[in-house]
Amino acid sequence: MIANITRRSLMAGSAALAAAAALAPMRALAATNINYWHHFTSQAEFAGLKAVMEAFAKANPEIVVTQENIPNPEFMAKFTAAVVSGSRPDTTMVTAERLADMLAMEGLVDITARVDGWSEKANFPADRWAGISKEGKIYGVPAFAFVDWGYYRSDWFEEAGIAGPPTTYAEFVDIAKKLTDPAKGRFGFGMRGGAGGQKYVLDMMESFGAPVVDAEGNIGLDRDKAIEAVKFYAGLFTTEKVVPPSAPGDGYRQIMEAFRTGQTAMVWHHTGSFQEISAALKPGVEFKTFAIPAGPAARVARLAYLYNGLMKEENADASWDWISYWGQAEPAIAFLEKTGYFPANAAVVKDERITGNPLYAPAVETLAFGRLPANFVGIAGWSEHTVLAAFQKVLIGQMTAEDAVDEMIAGLEETK
Repeated sequence: MIANITRRSLMAGSAALAAAAALAPMRALAATNINYWHHFTSQAEFAGLKAVMEAFAKANPEIVVTQENIPNPEFMAKFTAAVVSGSRPDTTMVTAERLADMLAMEGLVDITARVDGWSEKANFPADRWAGISKEGKIYGVPAFAFVDWGYYRSDWFEEAGIAGPPTTYAEFVDIAKKLTDPAKGRFGFGMRGGAGGQKYVLDMMESFGAPVVDAEGNIGLDRDKAIEAVKFYAGLFTTEKVVPPSAPGDGYRQIMEAFRTGQTAMVWHHTGSFQEISAALKPGVEFKTFAIPAGPAARVARLAYLYNGLMKEENADASWDWISYWGQAEPAIAFLEKTGYFPANAAVVKDERITGNPLYAPAVETLAFGRLPANFVGIAGWSEHTVLAAFQKVLIGQMTAEDAVDEMIAGLEETK
């Protein structure tokens, strides 16, 4: 289905450009073609991209944007290959945790001067730029925000006499136990133990007091606290048995399908899946949203931003027009309405279409305590190939929590 949407998006864009060329041949002759690499996954995300591309095409008929979807697990490998081979795209998605690696290979263009001269910059607080800046230079424009939160089956909670969603890990486990009934194929929580699950392992360790980067910027792990966190999180599967048996291999699609089809009572993700969930369950009736519960040492929910940057100087003006367009109000609202992703533009967050929806309240609450993800050279590969792999081995009984954390610490040392 996603592939069809992608093809329709391209066909629609081509048709619009053909029509523009017929009406304005001089502009068509001067058209600038640029390409855009991204790693959108869901149907809602593709619908949002389509909406932004169509709006951009109307506002900028002289620029033709060709999008290319690259699966997230393969993204950095392809990015690296493009830099090495000299076959860079014009523009690309950038996540904060990948910035250090991208800059280490000189894969992004410094756009500080363009940002400083941009009329919209004043609507982006300083924290919006933290994840895309290094040594005073800016390498991208915030496109939208990843605001971590959870979804819960409010109808199940009501049936079980549970007043509301959990605010602490203790409450979370208690509720998950009450709502787990294997005989009915129901489980309290949908754990993402497969692709992409490394994020939650890192968050869990930080919530137990073992951040991978401390307040002074030192890279490392508190072994004892990290072990405690891994034992707790893995225990949801191995001991408490409040997550589906498929958890060690469950990625985004699996946890979303399980929640949508009535297999799990709670799931953690971010606002980007809101529209997808809303299409399957009745908002406010069958499901509601909640802020990520607090751990023993901290309440950890990521408030991260997805950025768009330039990978080469060629066609830089057209590329800048494309990446800066995402930061404007109307594209931001259009993308929100298709996906649920929050605008990065602070002025847009005050829009009545956000403040008037009570289901967005947990995301607004998270804006006050959310944390940026850790960012250092090598974190992307370490977290995906070492952290997640070790955690999965704990889940399936091939490794103890102690050995898993030792493997994580050893792998972390290799990144320094």
